[in-house]
Amino acid sequence: MAESKTAVVAAIGGNSIVMVAKFIGFAVTGSGAMLSEAIHTLADLMNQILLFIGIVRSEKQADATYHYGYGRERYVWALMSAVGIFFLGCGVTVYHGVDALLHPHEVEGLGWAIGVLLFALVVEGIVLWVAFKGLWNARGDKPFFEYLRVEADPSAVAVLLEDAAACLGVLIALATIGLTKLTGQVWWDAVGSILIGLLLGAVAIWLIARNKELLVGRAMPGEARSKVREVLRRHGTVADIVEMKSRVIDTETYDVLLAVDFRGERFADRLEDDLKAAWPIEDYPAFKAWAGAYAERVITHLGDEIDTIEAEIREAVPQVKHIDIEPD
Repeated sequence: MAESKTAVVAAIGGNSIVMVAKFIGFAVTGSGAMLSEAIHTLADLMNQILLFIGIVRSEKQADATYHYGYGRERYVWALMSAVGIFFLGCGVTVYHGVDALLHPHEVEGLGWAIGVLLFALVVEGIVLWVAFKGLWNARGDKPFFEYLRVEADPSAVAVLLEDAAACLGVLIALATIGLTKLTGQVWWDAVGSILIGLLLGAVAIWLIARNKELLVGRAMPGEARSKVREVLRRHGTVADIVEMKSRVIDTETYDVLLAVDFRGERFADRLEDDLKAAWPIEDYPAFKAWAGAYAERVITHLGDEIDTIEAEIREAVPQVKHIDIEPD
């Protein structure tokens, strides 16, 4: 989570500076693409503030109301952020571009616009690097894009995608403003605005789908499930894995439910000395007393075995914080 918070804080700082510069650039030039970029950055800034709120709130500890803690709350805020990107970033930007295409107006001071965009590209490139570096280090030995799609914190991914879109948006704006300056055709500027809006829409749709999965309760990654099965198969007391259910509570916490068929004869082997000592028992009351004590020892051994399995699962998959093993 540390890399997520660092990326979000860096994005808030960088986008605050860039947003002011872009609105100044729009005020000077009247460029539709420049206004789209300013709106783009404003949307990013507002959404990253929502992401930061979600990260902070998700750090609250479990209490009597939420026994598993508040980790999934970050997905709620991240979803609101993604919806904001779609409606504020994509919707407003595309609308402005279409309006500029239907009602073109002269664009002035394009040199100012290009200077502001180059400055924005540098700042947003730095923020993008911070987000990329944090996720790259967090992925371990997993393929980067698979990690982004399945395991990475949506808050950090949102910052990465928003900043990647911001850098690409700046390049689009530079290209269309440059074409407007070279050709004198102001519709290039409107096309740039529409393209930037569509880019934001694509990012928003991806983020909405990702956060939806996590809010609904996606199973933990396949690699983690395989490690859990490997732990169970190493134990001779386990005859079969009848059922395994899992849920991602947050990117650092998994919940696992296991129904396991244990081999009763293995526990009998461990208690063979007790069996030999008790044989033969000549009267029923003595046998009943021995059987009760023996059943207690079997239950104790089963409990110890389950504790051992749970410890090994947590060692193999540190994100598994909650385990429920039910003997079948």
